[in-house]
Amino acid sequence: MVTENEQKLYDTLEDLGIDYTRYEHPPVYTVEEAKQYWQDIEGAHSKNLFLRNNKGNRHYLVVLEQSKKADIKDLSAKLGAGKLSFASERRLQEHLGLETGAVSPFGLINDQDNAVTVALDRDLKKKGTVNFHPNVNTATISLTYQDFEKFLQHCGNEIVYI
Repeated sequence: MVTENEQKLYDTLEDLGIDYTRYEHPPVYTVEEAKQYWQDIEGAHSKNLFLRNNKGNRHYLVVLEQSKKADIKDLSAKLGAGKLSFASERRLQEHLGLETGAVSPFGLINDQDNAVTVALDRDLKKKGTVNFHPNVNTATISLTYQDFEKFLQHCGNEIVYI
């Protein structure tokens, strides 16, 4: 069953002329859980973190290649953001319209104010195909990196390559 938030993404991708392949799987909440379902899905997979600064007035969606370690202190320094920590589920819902376990760059379609800065792993640019949750944790979709950039440009959020 496709949720309203997931369908909103598919409608946006269709409007942008972006092709994708959808793969269903049981709910997953971590990269470790998801790996067993990625065996037949080619391309780069990611680790997605939703963070906030200490004051709570800046939010960051960090998108890393799944095998990389997420060092929050290092990310804080690279982003010049001061101390970073994980944002609450309330903030995740408020800014990206997502639930825990479904964090994905596709949630940017719900960030009408472009309040979230995207910190994107520059190594993903080298991948032909990238894979993300389509705003739910019961599916993964694959698309070309070029089409992923097209989606990001459509959303209009600030992007910082790390």
